[in-house]
This record gives sequence, C-alpha cells and structure tokens, in this order.
Amino acid sequence: MLSESKMTDEDQRLGQVEQIEKRKTRKRKMDVDEPEPGTTESQPAEDGAENLEVLKPAFPPIKKEKLADGTEIRKVPVPQHRYAPLKENWMKIFEPIVEHLKLQIRFNLKSRNVEIRTCKDTVDVQNLQKGADFVRAFILGFDVDDALALIRLDDLFVDSFEVQDVKTLKGDHLARAIGRVAGKGGRTKYTIENVTKTRIVLADTKVHILGSFQNIHIARRAICNLILGSPPSKVYGTLRTVAARSSERF
Repeated sequence: MLSESKMTDEDQRLGQVEQIEKRKTRKRKMDVDEPEPGTTESQPAEDGAENLEVLKPAFPPIKKEKLADGTEIRKVPVPQHRYAPLKENWMKIFEPIVEHLKLQIRFNLKSRNVEIRTCKDTVDVQNLQKGADFVRAFILGFDVDDALALIRLDDLFVDSFEVQDVKTLKGDHLARAIGRVAGKGGRTKYTIENVTKTRIVLADTKVHILGSFQNIHIARRAICNLILGSPPSKVYGTLRTVAARSSERF
C-alpha cells in the first residue's frame, strides 16, 4: 500500500512538472512570434505615421471677404429687468463698440437681443467677441465702466455660478447664505472685491465675478467659504494671506 501511494505522489509531481514546462514553451513561442521594437516589421507603421504627419492639411485663417456676406453676428439676449438700464446706458455701450471696435450694434425689439456684427471698417474679427463679452457683462449686472475693461484688457474673464451649486440650501438658509456673502450694507462684498481686485454681482441666487483668472479663483473660494457657513472674520484672514502670496509671486 505504501509503495502504491508513493507511486501516485510521484506521478502527480511529474504531471505538474510537465504542465509547467508546457506553459514555459508556450510563452517562449509567443515571445519569438512577437516582433521586437525597432525591427523592420514595425518600421512600415512608423513610415506611415510620418507620411500622415506630412500630409496634414494646413488651412490658413479664413478671411472675412470669403464668408457669406463678409460679416459675422453675435446675439446677446436681454432679460426684461435689464431693459431700463440698457436704455439709460445705451450711448455708453454704443460709442466704444462703434468708434473703437469698428462694429455695428442694434437692439432687436422682436427677438429682444442686442445684435453685434462686423462691417467693412472692422479691422480685426476678434473685436466681435470682445464686443459681445462687453455687452454680456453689462447685461449680467456689471457697471459700464467695469465691463469696458473686457475691451481694453485681454486677460479678463467673467465667471458665473449659483449658490446652490456650492451647497443645496432652501428658504431662510439660502437667504442667510446670500446675506453672508453680501454683508451689512454690502461691506463683505466690497472687501472681497478690493482685496482680490475683482468685481462681484449678486443677482438673486447667482454670483458673477469679473477679473483675471487667478483673482477670480481667490474670490470664488472666499465666497464659497461664506456660503458654507464660515464667519466673515475668518474669510478675511485667509483672503489677506492668499492675496499677499499672489502679490509676492508677481
């Protein structure tokens, strides 16, 4: 009985060794079949990639004469509560767009949009986007003088978000969060604006920030902390340290 058990154990070991050797031979065959990197078989693919790079089309920037009418149009929708401010400040909006950017502008009463388009006198087509950003910033609630900075400077942006994007609040909790951001008499909002060199508009539950990319990031973090419930004194302290660091970098 002992000899038979020894034989069966040896047979099992031999079977396991044979299986391992078969696996090793399979792996060796696979390694031999696969071409090594840098061999002649991989060269045709590389040559094809080089040919593709050479054959890439290089389209020149399109000229305004080749467009349908040689004109491009931007439309900025105007909500009802901004009709009166738009009417009062129309000449302040009209002059920089027509005289400096050499664009045409009108207010379409049927579609209720401010329409801006290029004309023969337009020097640069990029001015059309600048003019549209300027009008859009005014429609969002910024002053005309603040929105004019979008025309004069290239590194300014407008960022918008809602209070409920930061934290889902309802009723009195939402009102208190907006009150924390504004402060007594708008004091907190003015402090954030002056420290971060931005302009902030609180329109109901929406917050709009005008400024450079880095300054918008600092102001947005301060506003988010206020919405989440941080006291203004703590937010002021972090604002001062962050603003000092950013001024040291530049």
